[in-house]
Amino acid sequence: MRSFTVGSALGIPIRVDLTFLLVLPVLAWLIGSEVGRFVTGLNRVLGTNLNVTALTAGSTPFVLGAIAAVGLFAAVVLHELGHSVVAMRFGVAIESITLWFLGGVAQLAEMPEDWKQEFAVAIAGPVVSIALGVLSFGAFLLVPSEGFSAVRFVLGYLAAMNIALAGFNLLPGFPMDGGRVLRALLARNRPYAQATQTAARVGQLFAVLLGLVGLINFNIFWIAIAFFIYMGAASETQQTTMKAAFEGVLVRDIMTPAEQVRSVTADTSVAELLDRMFRERHTGYPVFEEDRLVGIVTLSDARNVKEVERDAYRVEEVMTEDVMTTATSSEAMTAMNTMQGAGVGRLPVFDGNGEFAGLISRTDLMTALNIIQSSGSIENASDISRDTSRRPDPEEAPR
Repeated sequence: MRSFTVGSALGIPIRVDLTFLLVLPVLAWLIGSEVGRFVTGLNRVLGTNLNVTALTAGSTPFVLGAIAAVGLFAAVVLHELGHSVVAMRFGVAIESITLWFLGGVAQLAEMPEDWKQEFAVAIAGPVVSIALGVLSFGAFLLVPSEGFSAVRFVLGYLAAMNIALAGFNLLPGFPMDGGRVLRALLARNRPYAQATQTAARVGQLFAVLLGLVGLINFNIFWIAIAFFIYMGAASETQQTTMKAAFEGVLVRDIMTPAEQVRSVTADTSVAELLDRMFRERHTGYPVFEEDRLVGIVTLSDARNVKEVERDAYRVEEVMTEDVMTTATSSEAMTAMNTMQGAGVGRLPVFDGNGEFAGLISRTDLMTALNIIQSSGSIENASDISRDTSRRPDPEEAPR
């Protein structure tokens, strides 16, 4: 869903996802509904004398719930800042910290592959949460009982929740903090990709168990977390496997060379473009004008034109002019990340002289990945990828 920036900390943009705005009032209501039970528990376990009647009267519990919910998400931001600060010490760029309905996530440009660095980055968040829990509990003990029951409730709640947050994140459910700690420890004596696969399998098993518990207890929140963990583990495994396979592979090794690239001219009609797409089974073409690349046109561009107007419209009127490109000397994995980040399915490739050298698509990358994994040969991937790149794209990649 859409997110927007609400501020920054240490130069890191703090973003809020729309799902966060939807869940915040729900969380405030849930906390408010449990104020009486939580206060009773505090009084019984710690021997405190919080006034249950005063804290549960009228709208007081829901005001406390709102304050506690905001405080909890503030603690989540500090948790993610813990990861971020340690990562920055190792030279890793932090793109943003985003709050969403399951908590928060720090967007690291990449996770360090040195096991000691990853361990330090992964453990930093839970350490911050434990520290916040201890500080909140200390403040809870120091605040006077008389007249400050509401303050003591919020501090006690945040103390308990921060400790719980640290404990939950340390469960071995990759890609949570505990899963990353597990991968770091596994990577001490085995390849990084293999450590990732093992940690991911543990994480997926944990996700299945958590999902089953959620189903038995009709707990949608646990089911959502289980789904997130399972999919996150699968995604991390795929990314790490691709990174390992494409190590040392450059764009020029697997791209479709310029002489084999199918293209269209800017004055081609949309009707003619669609006819070519049907005949050639391609869903995207680079657009040239006097041997100069001027854009990219895709099937989605053509579909935006009404059928009765397709003979009148030209490619130059519907194409994307702001084209993402890559260089022949770029790493294949960098090209993949560029496509994913920009939401495109193909990138024009230019050589060191600024000349159009070819095109690289997701199809090229996936074909090369399959060949490299099967044969371990970059040369075979280069040869076969160029052959298969002349075949039609099986999918239309969104812009």
